[in-house]
Amino acid sequence: MTHADIDHVAVLGAGSMGHGIAEVAALAGYEVTMRDIEEDIVTEGYENIAWSLDKLEEKGRLDEPAEDVLARIETTVDVAEAVGDTDFVVEVGPEQLDIKHDIFTEVAALAPDDAILASNTSSLPITDIAEAVETPERVVGAHFFNPPVKMDLVEVIYGEHTSDATAELAYEWVESLDKTPIYVRKDVRGFVVNSVLGPFIDEPAWMVSNGEATIREADAAMVHRRGYPMGPFELGDLTGIDVGYHVRKESGRPISPVMQEKVDAGDLGRKTGRGYYEYEDGSGADYEPDDAGDFDTLRVEAVMVNEAAKLVGDDVATPEAVDTGMRLGTGFPEGPCRRADKHGLDTVLSVLRDLYEESGDERHRPADYLVELVEAGKIGEDAGAGFYEYDTGDGPGSYRLLNYELTDDGLLAVELDRPERMNALSGDLLDEIDDLLTQVDPDDVLCVTFEGAGDRAFSAGADIGGFDDRSPTDAMRVTPAFETVNEFPRPVLAKIDGYCLGAGLELALACDLRIATERSTLGAPEIGLGLIPGGGGTQRLLRLLGETRAKELVFRGNHIDAERAADWGLLNRAVPSEEFDDTVQDFVDDILAGPPLGLEVAKTVMNEGADASLDAALAMESQGFGLLMSTDDVREGTAAFAQDRDPEFRGE
Repeated sequence: MTHADIDHVAVLGAGSMGHGIAEVAALAGYEVTMRDIEEDIVTEGYENIAWSLDKLEEKGRLDEPAEDVLARIETTVDVAEAVGDTDFVVEVGPEQLDIKHDIFTEVAALAPDDAILASNTSSLPITDIAEAVETPERVVGAHFFNPPVKMDLVEVIYGEHTSDATAELAYEWVESLDKTPIYVRKDVRGFVVNSVLGPFIDEPAWMVSNGEATIREADAAMVHRRGYPMGPFELGDLTGIDVGYHVRKESGRPISPVMQEKVDAGDLGRKTGRGYYEYEDGSGADYEPDDAGDFDTLRVEAVMVNEAAKLVGDDVATPEAVDTGMRLGTGFPEGPCRRADKHGLDTVLSVLRDLYEESGDERHRPADYLVELVEAGKIGEDAGAGFYEYDTGDGPGSYRLLNYELTDDGLLAVELDRPERMNALSGDLLDEIDDLLTQVDPDDVLCVTFEGAGDRAFSAGADIGGFDDRSPTDAMRVTPAFETVNEFPRPVLAKIDGYCLGAGLELALACDLRIATERSTLGAPEIGLGLIPGGGGTQRLLRLLGETRAKELVFRGNHIDAERAADWGLLNRAVPSEEFDDTVQDFVDDILAGPPLGLEVAKTVMNEGADASLDAALAMESQGFGLLMSTDDVREGTAAFAQDRDPEFRGE
């Protein structure tokens, strides 16, 4: 069986995760039956799906009417009806092993013999769940993240007896949902994401318990200095301090005094109105950048890296899987393996050794794999190898935050690859854009396109946290990347689908052409932060739109829709989503078929002429015209016109 043979999916559970997975499967075109033990639960889950689909339709994110997607979902309270003719089962029951055993025993007796039996468990071993089935080789973990409709990551987990065929089929099925799967090849507690996330919460908690830091220092430093989406204590309050407490207790991990105190007092976070912060009688997680003090962020990250090294060294997951999991599953600005290679693995190991010598705590014992890497001289980016191998040549190398492809016909397609952060532009991502366009040979390129990964944004702005210790005003200043894009000697086109805001808009403005879907939103909201656009936005908007409209965008900080942006001249086209790819392709095809030298001269003359007097601009144009007259491309273009055929330009 391949994923193409899967027609029907049964989802056992209609709660928040169950109805979310059912919706995702239906969106992917599968027939779905959603089952729960009570009719009221099933009805509520179905109504939640209908509401969600209506919202997606309103935002233009559906390729078909919401009612057509909903029509693919049936509901029942009968297990036999749900699984009797299914190809793929996803169990989403309570996180209690005896309940899961009951479910899998019943399902195994009623479902077809070749049906895949997957569990969405986030904490129980797949091996233990599979004990209830006589054919454990067809049991696999498929751990979705909440909410499934929005979260891109799914962990595909091997139990001790899971066959490769089962895991590979589950992996392909997840991909068919337009989600990103990662393999967890051994059944370790916490799988990948929760294993690495544990130290993010635990280490600051021990530091606070030992009087080495305060709660606000930890949260402020990790968010404002290191770019994490929220602080460890803020995260604990959001998910429930008792939830983390019970996970640690069940796994036999020591519990920090500060966590124990909160659980004993019944202060469990937002749900009780009080946790590490006050929510009922206070302003919640109210830490500010200045609260960070001298909190040791490297210590926290070193322990996280150590956990990642254990997973990699034990063949649980690859560095790519670990980093993808942490970026997509938790919104981390970059994965711990990449970040460690940047720190230097020798630096990380030194921190861990000092901690272990002082504490003797097992959580600080350096992982064998980390030691092996350092002893082999693989200490990170500067050495050319660490968790990853790095290209140390002169050409474009391997990038962490963008993907690119240079086709044989001269299209350099660049994808901003931070979908978990809506492709926000960090300093590192801008540096990679600058490096790529600087290192690539322009003679090999006829056209460049930029687009954002995922389905939500071209780029939603600047990632202030991604600029490390630089101040916000420094982070928003003009960077070489915007000028490199603007001055690249070939036409550059921005493919905008979704949010294009702040620094994302400035990147689009640095491009020569901009095409957007009608659902896209554009704006320069920096004024709301007390800032102004700092990547050339004020000046490019002024020259493109004129004073009146440019000042409206910058002064008010409001978003405008794609239709208005096109009317104003900010976009070349605003088209329905179903016409987007074809419209972009028409533009690209015309450019690829054009004369390379002519396009280069045209771009140079138009860019430089925009900032010159009319007389100077006309002189530049005349010079460019004269230079082109002597080229082989002009002779070819003239001959092709006379012969009524398409020209074949060679850039000569």
